[in-house]
Amino acid sequence: MNIRHGIAIATLTAVAVPIAVAAPATARGDEVVRRGSCTGSADWKLKAKHDDGRIEVEGEVDSNRNGQTWRWRLVHDGSVSARGWARTHAPSGSFSVERRLVNRRGTDTITFRAKNPRSGEVCRGTVRI
Repeated sequence: MNIRHGIAIATLTAVAVPIAVAAPATARGDEVVRRGSCTGSADWKLKAKHDDGRIEVEGEVDSNRNGQTWRWRLVHDGSVSARGWARTHAPSGSFSVERRLVNRRGTDTITFRAKNPRSGEVCRGTVRI
């Protein structure tokens, strides 16, 4: 093998590797799921996936207590996209909200926040899709 041949192989390898690594990150239709603990005993889950040109989002709070009232909101790229009130229900003592958001150019950042005004407990999670 001569020096030119070695340089050509090294150049092709350096170009091909970043392309191969970047491809999975741009795949569409993959669901992103994040979970965490709230400031009290409840847990939260936030899911997002691309669906038909939009982003399907589901936020959930599980407190294991039926009948609690929570105030929630979804923030999409810094702007409130949806908000409301929800009540936990049997059998799991949880609530969930689902929305379909506009899929903006580039990476979208979606934050789900819920607060129990009676206890002061707060749940907050973020996904990037």
